[in-house]
Amino acid sequence: MDDIIRRFRVASGGFAARLADVQAGDWERATPCTEWNVRQLVNHVTRGNFNYAALVRGAGAADFLRMRDVDALGGDPAAAFERSADECADAFDGVSDLMLDYPLGRIRGAQALAVRTTDTVVHTWDLARAIGGDERLDPDLVAWIDAEFDVIYAGLAETPVSADTTHRFFKAPTGTAGPTAQKRLLYRMGR
Repeated sequence: MDDIIRRFRVASGGFAARLADVQAGDWERATPCTEWNVRQLVNHVTRGNFNYAALVRGAGAADFLRMRDVDALGGDPAAAFERSADECADAFDGVSDLMLDYPLGRIRGAQALAVRTTDTVVHTWDLARAIGGDERLDPDLVAWIDAEFDVIYAGLAETPVSADTTHRFFKAPTGTAGPTAQKRLLYRMGR
């Protein structure tokens, strides 16, 4: 579990670095997640961290979904994000095998944090694209996700590339996968 927590912290650091580049006029910019502007995207990632931590504390799938879009940023989005990332990482310490009532099915803590890490990495790219920032993702994280993709999403009711997916939680892949691990990841995640 320590390795997944470390990866989550690295992913969160990448997101925080892009967040530090957001200027006052950027919050209303469109993102690759067509339903969200920059503020809504940052809120999604921040609120998601708080929601994953709540799952560890006993919240269920209904609570997770009910809180999904509630504002978590307040007046200081960067501070809120940092707080959420720390709370999420701390919550998962020592709960590798704890079964969580996740919206896509019951999963172990280690798998939940791997899904959270992947989501954070992909949304780092979304944020960078929206603000015209550095779109290069951490190559070690991307390589890990590429190698473990099927394991990360194993057994979930919906996955990014399942033929049976409803695409309620994941965007449908479009175009073709590129030759690099980052391009494959972005393709799988509908970017």
